[in-house]
Amino acid sequence: MDAGAGPQPVLPGDWLGMVGGGQLGRMFCHAAQSLGYRVAVLDPDTLSPAGAVADLHICAPYDDAQALQQLTERCKAVTTEFENVPASSLEVLGQRSFMRPGAHAVAIAQDRIREKAFLSQSGAPVAPYCPVQTADDLVKAGDDLFPGILKVARLGYDGKGQARVRSRDEALEAFKQFGECPCVLEAMLPLASELSVVLARSAQGEIVVFPSAVNVHHNGILAVSSVDTQPSNAELVSQASFAARRIAEALEYVGVLCVEFFVLHDGRLVANEIAPRPHNSGHYSMNACVTSQFEQQARVTAGMPLGDTQCLTSVVMLNLLGDLWFDAVTGQLREPDWAAILALPGVKLHLYGKAEARRGRKMGHVNILAESLETARHRAAQVATILGISGELGLPAVSRA
Repeated sequence: MDAGAGPQPVLPGDWLGMVGGGQLGRMFCHAAQSLGYRVAVLDPDTLSPAGAVADLHICAPYDDAQALQQLTERCKAVTTEFENVPASSLEVLGQRSFMRPGAHAVAIAQDRIREKAFLSQSGAPVAPYCPVQTADDLVKAGDDLFPGILKVARLGYDGKGQARVRSRDEALEAFKQFGECPCVLEAMLPLASELSVVLARSAQGEIVVFPSAVNVHHNGILAVSSVDTQPSNAELVSQASFAARRIAEALEYVGVLCVEFFVLHDGRLVANEIAPRPHNSGHYSMNACVTSQFEQQARVTAGMPLGDTQCLTSVVMLNLLGDLWFDAVTGQLREPDWAAILALPGVKLHLYGKAEARRGRKMGHVNILAESLETARHRAAQVATILGISGELGLPAVSRA
């Protein structure tokens, strides 16, 4: 059955399945339940954020045959919150339920080597790169790939499994540090900014696109996403939207998809990677758009009509990492000053219900809404100052006073 169209949509009151129990699964549960669906979550963590709010938590490994059978017996349609679910499990689910997205699309996103080749074949511009299976591939790599970034082909995320390499020798050393697993070497390009496009494609081929977000990363993790209802880069946004649509069509994708782009100093767009699921940079849609990316995921999984993606207000999203729970002076755990940020106008707080704060762990996010992006950015800077969010965020300087 995979990602194809079903004869009838799954109606509210019935069950939808979610593979994965993290924060994306949790927010999917909330959105699906608000539409009247019941949700079964498959995740091995007894304390999973999604499992805590699901109507049924199947606590088992993702490749457990009995658990997969239980999920498909309960749910007519199933989706996933992250791309590192075993492709074999998605294939099993697709044989018994409507799997959205399908195993084929997820398998491409799981492997950077396949992903880069696919993006090139779909017509999307990519950075110069070469696949690295052995050290000899690095020895033979073109000089134009240095300085570059060496990325593990599988299971890398949020800057993990990546190394900036200035020379061939540094690349060989990084490859050794990565256990000589398959990698991709990409040339470093002169980046002006980064933006992402979140879209949804139905089983009938209809596509709706959310407004593009301009992103700032810190230590390889998304820190800030900004969306302007009156963007000054409208032509660039249009190019990115067109490229993302072509990618979704080439994948025959069904579900919510994010395509990340680099914007070079000369104005060119370069596709960086795809995420076959809702994305951190689309969290702004939870408060700023007619339909959030998670409601959209529930709609497309159930085979319901896609929702309106109009953004009603300018918005800045701030990621909240576990570092905020540690006092900057003593290093002791403490609760951030939520009352102070909630006293500011336009602030919407989303915490993920994780049992333990750890440095670098995504614990929540804040959406800051305002009538203009300038005002939203100023308020976001106030939130960052109050919470002690550090790093180069590209926000205006403000004092706590």
